[in-house]
Amino acid sequence: MSLLKHQGFRCLWVAQTASQFGTYVSRVAVPLVATTALAATPFEMGLLYAVQSVAFLLIGLPAGVLVDRMAPRTVMVISDLVRAGLLLTVPLVWWLDWLTLSQLLVIGFLGGCATVFFDVAYLSYLVPLVGLAHLTEGNARLESSRTVAQVAGPAAGGVLADLLSAANAVGVQALCYLVSAFGLKQIREETPPPAVREREPMIAEIRTGLRYVLGDPFMRAITGCSATFNFFYAVASPLLVVLLVDELDQPQWAVGALMASGGIGGFVGATAAGKVSRWAGHARVIWLSLAACMPCGFLLPLSSGGWGQVLFVVPWFIVNCGLIIYNVAQVSFRQRICPPGMMSRMNATVRFLIWGVLPLGGLVGGALGEWAGVRLAVAVAVAGMALSAVWVLASPLRTMRDLPEPATSTSST
Repeated sequence: MSLLKHQGFRCLWVAQTASQFGTYVSRVAVPLVATTALAATPFEMGLLYAVQSVAFLLIGLPAGVLVDRMAPRTVMVISDLVRAGLLLTVPLVWWLDWLTLSQLLVIGFLGGCATVFFDVAYLSYLVPLVGLAHLTEGNARLESSRTVAQVAGPAAGGVLADLLSAANAVGVQALCYLVSAFGLKQIREETPPPAVREREPMIAEIRTGLRYVLGDPFMRAITGCSATFNFFYAVASPLLVVLLVDELDQPQWAVGALMASGGIGGFVGATAAGKVSRWAGHARVIWLSLAACMPCGFLLPLSSGGWGQVLFVVPWFIVNCGLIIYNVAQVSFRQRICPPGMMSRMNATVRFLIWGVLPLGGLVGGALGEWAGVRLAVAVAVAGMALSAVWVLASPLRTMRDLPEPATSTSST
């Protein structure tokens, strides 16, 4: 049966789509509030960006322990309501002329904390909701929504800021989170309650999660691969904008259009992920997607103006297409082999390790671009993304075609 006929998944899909759209609207709306209403300096803008992502480093591991002890859907609903409430205060205090940068920083940090809990919970909730047989299809559909939101959200945020003002656009984002909470509340399917187990002190449970992820050969390879890829992807991301503006002399609207090719590639990858996985093998596709697509990125630093823009659009499309196919495959793999009682701690630990490198990658990318030049720095970043596949090629995954049975995992709760 297709998941489109699954009432609970349809509600989760609507909720996750609304949540992702709201998140990507904020990528434009909140910075615009800071720049237009508060005249924020570049340093203050960097600080605002940092506080929204630092939550994964500060509370990512404890969040996994806490979500393991609670009903995931309840965690998601509460997270949505918290984010909506926080964001609704922005237009309110702006109307009263009380808005300050400090308030935006607090809202950004607390909203980031709520996002950590939501993300960990929804990854854990999908498994009992749809079952192991539908994991790849479910993750592919959820990834397709995320990639559409990645393209449409920032564009919608800019338009809404022009029409309504940036502060009111943040209020629209809050409504997206309310839609998400409402969608989650409509799920009728009953899922198993959290596993009953003896609770240990939080530090001990965090250590157990770390031991599981770093000790299991499958988890270790996938986490190392993802962290390496994310680091070099973060190195490349700011450099590509500089490449388009300074080297290719593109106007701002063209920069957005050219970068959007990556989001379109991601959508195509999410749509094709299920078929590609069945053709290549659900395990084999994890390394094959990277090995086949990432070398195309070496064309990026060769791009130029005019028809030379094709050397940017096509490889950026292919790189992001391969990335999403990899993401769908590796998330489904992790969810399949992880014991139920470890699911939230596993997801939180992996997110902590693979997202914690993003700020460092951005800093390294900026420094490398100034020292070696933008085109050479982009080539180094692409090489790092391609070489990330070595983690999985050097693991037992290299000789496997399909997913193992859940009991194959060598670790226990």
